[in-house]
Amino acid sequence: MMQRRTLLKSGAAAAALSAPALSGFAQQAVTLKFHTFMAPQSAVYVSMHKAWMDKVEKDSGGRIKFEGYPAMQLGGTPVQLYDQAKDGVVDIVWTLPGNTAGRFPRIEVFELPFMMNNAEATSKAYWEYVQTVAQDEFKDTQVLALQVHGPGMFHTKEKLIKTADDLRGLKMRGPTRQITKMLGYLGATPVGMPLPQIPDALAKGTIDGCVIPWEVVPSVKVHELTKFHSQFDSAGGALYTTTFVMAMNKAKYNSLAPDLKKVIDANSGMATSAWMGKVQQGNDLPGRKSAVDRKNTIHTISAGDAQEFKRKARLVEVEWVQDMNKRGFDGKKLLETARALIDKHGKTTKA
Repeated sequence: MMQRRTLLKSGAAAAALSAPALSGFAQQAVTLKFHTFMAPQSAVYVSMHKAWMDKVEKDSGGRIKFEGYPAMQLGGTPVQLYDQAKDGVVDIVWTLPGNTAGRFPRIEVFELPFMMNNAEATSKAYWEYVQTVAQDEFKDTQVLALQVHGPGMFHTKEKLIKTADDLRGLKMRGPTRQITKMLGYLGATPVGMPLPQIPDALAKGTIDGCVIPWEVVPSVKVHELTKFHSQFDSAGGALYTTTFVMAMNKAKYNSLAPDLKKVIDANSGMATSAWMGKVQQGNDLPGRKSAVDRKNTIHTISAGDAQEFKRKARLVEVEWVQDMNKRGFDGKKLLETARALIDKHGKTTKA
């Protein structure tokens, strides 16, 4: 009997000793909540966000798992996404810094008219720019990737845009502060609003058109709600692009086991930013096809005709430099740095 009791005791002691080790091992697995405003069927969510999550899960041997929440399924508005990551409401977000006007002023340089070349190269430039001259822009989060989309363009309900004058009086949706400013200087009445509001605004006549890249057209039904599309010949440059950030809650990142941190790090940075830009611009072709299939009118603005757009839009650049100077930054130097980086990466990254 005595022997049996001793065995039971020693067995209990062994179990108690092994319990912390077992629970420690269980904590090695982590589930992360990923939140974004993009629709679940959108090309961005399917081919970029889900693909990234799948790769991280695979690279971690299944020890990092994701719960993906597209279309703001965890609540709040697109404008609140960055703060949701900062405050730990969610673990990772993908959003437009430009949703909060003036909060991330130095990166707006990439949204200035006719700045970008292609999304892959400009995303590399954007990552390098933040690491070198705007390190504290996103200091409240762990930044995983920084990217832009393919060339932005006009989509209108009733009037084809061939010249800058054609925009006069049209209510045009823009995504960010710099792009709505540009629309104003081009003669349109700018209306700022997040992407998910576009279909309703077009259907109700709140706006006459919008600027978005081709790739996002099907997910917001712009090929059904407009008849005219005006893109720019690449020889004349891209009208604009929008900056995005994929950011993680800092405390959540810091709480990861070292080897899981390495998995996140390996799927972050310049290469991931470039991949995201490339994937997003790669979806421009199927986006354009959705308008072609409906027999909508597609017009290409020549490099020559683009000059008038450039001349009118240049005031946006001038004002941005002045705004940076007022905030205590060297606006001209920031602009030159961004241009040089876009040029540098453009030479090694062809669209």
